[in-house]
Formats: sequence, structure tokens, C-alpha cells
Amino acid sequence: MFNLSGQIGGDANLSPRGQQYAKMLPDLVSKSAGDLPLTVWTSTLKRTGQTARYLPYEKLTWKALDELDSGVCDGLTYADIEQRYPQDFKARDEDKYNYRYLGGESYRDVVIRLEPIIMELERSENILIVTHQAVLRCIYAYFMGSNQEKSPWMEVPLHCLIKLTPRAYKTEEVRMFADVPAVSTWREKGSKAVHADTPSNSAKPSPMIKPESKVG
Repeated sequence: MFNLSGQIGGDANLSPRGQQYAKMLPDLVSKSAGDLPLTVWTSTLKRTGQTARYLPYEKLTWKALDELDSGVCDGLTYADIEQRYPQDFKARDEDKYNYRYLGGESYRDVVIRLEPIIMELERSENILIVTHQAVLRCIYAYFMGSNQEKSPWMEVPLHCLIKLTPRAYKTEEVRMFADVPAVSTWREKGSKAVHADTPSNSAKPSPMIKPESKVG
């Protein structure tokens, strides 16, 4: 619901379209994973549990998968932040990876708190992660061998199932989109976030399936 109003953070419920996506997700996962016995990991925030509610698998909740803490800016729009905290707004745009929200976190902080999650993923198989954009960007960057400092600007589409399969020399990637209109909050570096409907992105938490456990 916060995506519809352009707010960041929070612990909002899914929108009606988010509920529609959640109902479609089991079929999407089945097409991607087949009969694999998956385990679903979610954050502690309501929208991830609501997204995963129809998935017929064991579910575990991880505090470490919670969205980046936006501190005093929690619940604000980007326009609000630019007006109330103009210096911070500019500082974050200049160095999004290291910028820490007042009373909150930076992407660097998220990477650090995800270390035990990454270690557990390396030991596990057939994991389906339902979490948030910033968190998925950091996990995605790790398994794709990308520089984490570039992770804040990566486009990890919402309303999309991303299947990562680690191989000996690279991680294979397949993306499957659900055909439900949604809000996109992604922006390129140097451009302002625009909350607008797009058929290829979603206002819901984005799930990632990791069917194998080791990176060569």
C-alpha cells in the first residue's frame, strides 16, 4: 500500500493487486521449480508473509531479511525527504551505498546483517526468498559476483520471480514475470524516483528462488 502512495519503509499491508499476485505466485513457482521441495524464507514484515501465504511449503521468518531501515524518513515520500532533509537527500543520491538514514541503515549496513543469511544459503538447497528490494539487491549482487557498491542501483524488478542457480564458474539466472499491473519505484542513478504503473514491475515484495547451495 505504501508504494501506491509513494511512501518508503513501513509495515503496510499488500494492495489489492498485491493480493492478486500472491494468489498467482504458487503457480509461478511451480512452473519454475517443478516438484522441488522448497523452503520459504520471509522477513518479519506483514507484506512478505502475505505474499507467501498461499505457497504450500515450510516457511521460516528472518529478522535479517527486513527491509532497509529508513529511520526518521520511514513512511515519508521522496518529495517529503527532499523538503525536510535536503542535505541528506543529496548525500544519499551521491553515495547511496554508504549513506545511512538518520536513525536508520545504509546499504552497507544491510550487507553486513545479511552475512549469516548468505552463509546459511551457501549451506542450503531449494530456498525461496520473499523479501524487499534493497535486501534482494544485496543478495543478488553477491550471487552474481557484482560489486556491492553498485547494488543500490540494480534493477531487481518487483512482481518477478528470479531463479538463481550457482554453477562452477557463474550463476545462471532466469526471470519469470506475473502478468499483474503494479507500481515501479526503481530509478537510475541521478534520476528521481517515479511511482508509476508498469506491466513489468510490481508493488509487492519480490521473491527469489535459489535452487542450489554452492557457488564455485
